[in-house]
Amino acid sequence: MKQALHKNKMNNPFVGSRAFALPYYAWLAIFIIAPLILIVLYAFTRTGSGGVTVLTMENIVNAFSPTYMTVFGRSALYALAATAICLALGYPVAYLLSKMKANRAAIISILFILPMWMNFLLRTYAWRALLDNSGIINQLLMAIGLEPVQFLYTGGAVLFGLVYNFLPFMILPIYSVFQKMDTSYAIAAQDLGANRWQTFWKVTVPLTKSGIISGITMVFMPAMTTFVITRLLGGSHFMMYGDVIEMQFLLMSEWNFGSALAVIMLLLTIIFMWVMRKYDKEGEGAALM
Repeated sequence: MKQALHKNKMNNPFVGSRAFALPYYAWLAIFIIAPLILIVLYAFTRTGSGGVTVLTMENIVNAFSPTYMTVFGRSALYALAATAICLALGYPVAYLLSKMKANRAAIISILFILPMWMNFLLRTYAWRALLDNSGIINQLLMAIGLEPVQFLYTGGAVLFGLVYNFLPFMILPIYSVFQKMDTSYAIAAQDLGANRWQTFWKVTVPLTKSGIISGITMVFMPAMTTFVITRLLGGSHFMMYGDVIEMQFLLMSEWNFGSALAVIMLLLTIIFMWVMRKYDKEGEGAALM
């Protein structure tokens, strides 16, 4: 009887736990793998004379031209600055949340997550209205007798938008690690004569390294590729790598060259994901992405 059931199970592909994964595999193949293959094909091809598609490295070579590398460097600089600020702000916040009572920490965590429930574009538009020359902030400055300040279309506005939108992605993985951290190590370090500062740097920070690495990865990559923030808050003066890619696809219809730019960013993403997997042993970032 058991042999018959086993044979029936082996002959029927829809019996067993693997069958439940078939919709996921189909979704993965259609919406992730197929688009990636198309992007790679576009990046290494061009339409020659007579409409014939030929293989070429021209798109990749042009993507490394000084003009686009300048934009890439600017994007990396802003992304690094935003990541550093998010880490400087997010780590203390996550530490303080871990020291609070569970109910209070849950409420404050929801307050950080709440803006993320709103559309990314709407959040950025809201800050554009607030930072405008006739916005609420400048109206308050004029009400107390100060001159209005040009907030919009500046590098500071772009950096502020990056930090505002991606700060929760730094707080959440670090806070998750703090919740799971064994506090006995810190207590043992203090018993052995370490002061609070030494305990923090030599015990707490190393124990939360996986959360820090996850937060850095989750902030840097979106900040590097964003184009909505730079367009709405920075205008046309602070074009970043995401703006260039979008322009190639939507405005110039240069799908081949746009795909080459996207492939370069894809390789950078893979490198960062490799770094995250190397240091994030417990998968804190993967669980939140």
